Amino acid sequence: MAFTTLRNMFSLFTFAATFSLLFNNCYGFNPKLLNASLAASESGWSPAGATWYGSPTGAGSDGGACGYGSSVEQAPLSAMVSAGGPSLFKSGKGCGACYEVKCTTNSACSGNPVTVVITDECPDCVSESVHFDLSGTSFGAIANSGQAEQLRNAGVLQIQYRKVDCNYRGTTIAFHVDSGSNPNYFATLVEYENGDGDLSSVDLKQALDSDSWLSMQQSWGAVWKLDAGSRLRAPFSIRLTSLDSRKTIVATGVIPAGWEPGKTYRSVVNFNG
Repeated sequence: MAFTTLRNMFSLFTFAATFSLLFNNCYGFNPKLLNASLAASESGWSPAGATWYGSPTGAGSDGGACGYGSSVEQAPLSAMVSAGGPSLFKSGKGCGACYEVKCTTNSACSGNPVTVVITDECPDCVSESVHFDLSGTSFGAIANSGQAEQLRNAGVLQIQYRKVDCNYRGTTIAFHVDSGSNPNYFATLVEYENGDGDLSSVDLKQALDSDSWLSMQQSWGAVWKLDAGSRLRAPFSIRLTSLDSRKTIVATGVIPAGWEPGKTYRSVVNFNG
């Protein structure tokens, strides 16, 4: 009787051990990996690759694929910008999004987070699922004091990142009218949006007595267009919807009657950052 019980217990132990081995091998279950994943999720940080481009103390490129032009070098962006790989650039829909980035994998890394804005595209940055091609200025900002050059010589860095709200204190949303705009066609660059920073949709309403909103199409980068096919009646109000939170804000009458291509018109509104 005792022998039978012992044999049954041994069989049960063998079955449990075999099942555990098969489960681990087939499904890749690893308690250490699970704990690490949970820790990463709780902190909000995720892994990414990072490189830099352009001048060591510059803004990467002159405006880049989002269309911000010389604004990338001026406050409030102040060259703290980045080109994004496909998962960040999102065919231009990611333009204007803000991210905190930090590095700890190199002795020259400070470990302190800095905030960068997506202003350009890096289409070939696909070796990692998420990749930041930082401006020289922002890459240097994640280094210890006096060690920026050492970090720039490190090649591809493994960093951590998380999306954060943009917060341009004291700055309202601006609309730079595209130089190709005319009475029947209107296109504008949208910049300095607080909160999400990136947009899912833009709509235009003609003269103040109009009730209907016309959907604009993304032209390229952060530029949105409306090809009306007939003369548009200014002043224009512009409605913006953020990409992730789907918040909406209206810049009433922001484009005046007598607007001119190439000019920038500043609204009096912004999302809550």
